[in-house]
This record gives sequence, C-alpha cells and structure tokens, in this order.
Amino acid sequence: MTEHRVAIARHAVERAPGRLVSVGLGSCVVIAIHDAKAQVGAMAHVLLPEAAENSVAEHPARYASTAVPLLVKTLRMHGAGGPYTARLVGGAALFAEVLTSVQGRVGARNVTAARAALAAAEIPIVAEDVGGTTGRSVSFDVETGSIAIRMPTGEAHVL
Repeated sequence: MTEHRVAIARHAVERAPGRLVSVGLGSCVVIAIHDAKAQVGAMAHVLLPEAAENSVAEHPARYASTAVPLLVKTLRMHGAGGPYTARLVGGAALFAEVLTSVQGRVGARNVTAARAALAAAEIPIVAEDVGGTTGRSVSFDVETGSIAIRMPTGEAHVL
C-alpha cells in the first residue's frame, strides 16, 4: 500500500489501496474528498480560509476557498466522476486562552470556509472531527473513505 504525506498548504490524490497522511494539524483543516465507486481520494492540508483580496493563490491548497475546486479537478483527472463525499478534520484553537482576536480564531474560520466551499460544490460532509483545543494527525484510507485520527495524547478514533 502506498502512503503519500500531504504537507501544509499542499494536496494529493491517491487510488486504492493507498493512504493520504497529514501530521500535526492545529488550526489547519484537512479536507478529504472521496469517490467510493472509483476508489479515489484527494486531500488538502488547508492553512487559511481564503487568500487576501486581489492576490493570486500560489498554492490553491493553502486556502479552503480554493482547495475544494482544486481537489475536485484533481479527482476528475484521476477518473473520478462522483458522487463525492467529504470529511473534515482539524481547526483547533490551540492557543485560545492567549489569542482571542480574529487571528486567534483561525481554526474556526478554516472550518467555516471549508464547509462553505464544500456546500458550494454540492459535496456532502459525511463526518467531521473539528474544533477543540488539541491538534491531530490523520490517515485517509482511499479504499474505504475512512479517516483514522490520532491525538498527541495517544487517543485514536476513526471517522
């Protein structure tokens, strides 16, 4: 089985029986989109909700608003035609007690932007593990569409 690591502000696509892995999510959000019939999945490790006004997104996977269209395009290039389902993980407020400004709520803003982008693309979110105050690492099994989540405490569960 192949395992592809997805770094911050990057995306990847994989076919079954592969996995897409992202380590160390804090306020970042993983958007994972799956085509069960084609057994293809794509994942983005989103850093921010959207690009600054009038800027060009050098890395579209960096922003929730541009990551979803990028993932759909990538899936189609790999033979997936839908229907698609999505899972969201991350968006923690790691320093909530210190940062109470808008910048301190970037995790929540990332989750909101990811949900909006998926709604605009008419992709239903079938599971999510978002918010809280703890980081996460994820492993997306593109054969089943499930995501294994590991917390720094050692706690683990599957979406």
